[in-house]
Amino acid sequence: MMSPAQPVLLLASASPRRRELLLQLGVAHSARAADLDETLAPAETARGYVERIACAKASALRHTETSLPVLGADTVVVLDGVIFGKPSGRDDALRMLARLSGRVHEVLTAVALADCRGVALAVNVSTVRFRALTDAECRDYWESGEPRDKAGGYAIQGFAAAFIESLHGSYSGVMGLPLFETAALLRAAGVPYGRRVSA
Repeated sequence: MMSPAQPVLLLASASPRRRELLLQLGVAHSARAADLDETLAPAETARGYVERIACAKASALRHTETSLPVLGADTVVVLDGVIFGKPSGRDDALRMLARLSGRVHEVLTAVALADCRGVALAVNVSTVRFRALTDAECRDYWESGEPRDKAGGYAIQGFAAAFIESLHGSYSGVMGLPLFETAALLRAAGVPYGRRVSA
């Protein structure tokens, strides 16, 4: 019988948040980022984009690096049909936060699991309402360091929790790995979870 400490899954991500969420789910895993071009294709929808990137992350490592099942995920924030990825810098992050201020936006996270049978995919869509933010709050938030590598320029599990008036959907999905959908994919593939594991 496989030891709970032995990885049963490879996470195709360098995100510490996704690692924490997998540990919360009780999945013994290792992690390695997939090296991909994540450029948005012409006329690509937000859903099509996260589905493509999540599948590409999982498939890239599955075919070249491991015999384990590989989990890939991708998250975007969408407002008025515009995709907000990770900010390119301070000005981009402040622009994103100003546009999200006082508005409702969607967060889409796709999860893909690649194994010997192919790639299975699930998508979570959550709706988030921000309260109105001041320019000073946005600047202070940028200086905290949190927005730098986050889709939409914010982290729901950090200081930005104070900006969120309401959330309809999946808290873990907004963080970057929806656990309900992830567990369903693992269950269908026979990947064990719900065990006591450590980082």
